[in-house]
Amino acid sequence: MTRAVAASRRPSALARRLRHRFSRADLLERALTHSSGAPVARGRPVAAETYERLEFLGDRVLGLVLADLLYHRFPEESEGELARRHAKLARRESLVEVAERLDLGLYVRMSEGESHAGSRRNAAILADCCEAVIGALYLDGGMKAARGFIERAWGPLIEADQAPPRDPKTTLQEWVQARGRRLPHYRVVERAGPSHAPEFTVELTIAGEKPERARGRSKREAEQAAAASLLARLAGGDGRTARDDA
Repeated sequence: MTRAVAASRRPSALARRLRHRFSRADLLERALTHSSGAPVARGRPVAAETYERLEFLGDRVLGLVLADLLYHRFPEESEGELARRHAKLARRESLVEVAERLDLGLYVRMSEGESHAGSRRNAAILADCCEAVIGALYLDGGMKAARGFIERAWGPLIEADQAPPRDPKTTLQEWVQARGRRLPHYRVVERAGPSHAPEFTVELTIAGEKPERARGRSKREAEQAAAASLLARLAGGDGRTARDDA
């Protein structure tokens, strides 16, 4: 049984933007099929007809290609520095940035209900489909096709950070440890929005400082934003407090 699905752009138009001619068009179609737009058997979506399995594969292909690109692009950097770069490039935010440049949400096959609820802009769906597209490229054209896309799509992101990235949570943790304070504490104080696009508000506290709150589309994003805001506040005061001067 097939459910009513919302109109979406044709996968062949996306294939042109990917610069790949698929010999198996069904792979790209599957990479763009949300569970709500998949055929149903025994009351459940057919897993083999959704992007989930291709997402699993694409995640591994992306990780390997990024590791190889970074290894050769930054020959003087340590394993830890390369690992921080890799984590930033492979995280959801980077996948969403690539997906949005491709207008990927407009190609996803989903139910009318999901489409009307705004799921074409859902960060988790965009990131998952982006990985699934990489998986489809790999299965259809091998590592050459997948790597070509990743190099084009992630190249600007790699070049944008000439210094190894420092995530705010790690930087803040190092700041408090250097001063002999207890580790930062993060607490979710609010969750708002629909289930397909939640927004989290996190409160961050460290000894001797006013708490900081921030919002994000995931707990991690909200925690990072809170840490970044607190670091900016500390920098505004030269990172010193009354306790440091005591």
